[in-house]
Amino acid sequence: MNDPNPNPDAPAAPAPAEPHPHAVLELERFLPYRLSVLSNRVSQTIAHLYDQRFGLAITEWRIMAVLGRFSDLSAGEVAERTAMDKVAVSRAVAKLLERGLIKRDTHGDDRRRSVLALSEVGYSVYDEVAPMTLECERRLLSELSPEETRQLSQLIDKLSDGVAHMTGSTPWKQAD
Repeated sequence: MNDPNPNPDAPAAPAPAEPHPHAVLELERFLPYRLSVLSNRVSQTIAHLYDQRFGLAITEWRIMAVLGRFSDLSAGEVAERTAMDKVAVSRAVAKLLERGLIKRDTHGDDRRRSVLALSEVGYSVYDEVAPMTLECERRLLSELSPEETRQLSQLIDKLSDGVAHMTGSTPWKQAD
């Protein structure tokens, strides 16, 4: 019979590797991470433009963008529409109020409820920043065909519905 280890003084061959005892998460392939990284990169690229020109942070611009479309929202409603933390929204609202870019008023029917709107100065900034952001979106989407752009929009809506189902929240959908 042949001895598998003819030299007993030689170190033994390493044992076969045991399976990793923990779940493996390849973060660079994990969809939520990939979406977050893409979102951050796109947001930071666009934010660089309006930060340089108007000194606006991402949170501040998002609040202005929402108020540019939907006036007379409470800070809580802004936070809900943007999926941003209420504390971050509150801080950004304070900065925007201080700079005179938004104004706070009481709701017509409910004096206990305060609502936010863009000020005249806020609208002038909005009217300059919105086209810049839309141009960035156009350039980003120019990498896709019209069919791919339509599919991407549908897939984002579908994922949004899935998250809403998981969390019991209302899905955010792109307006037609």
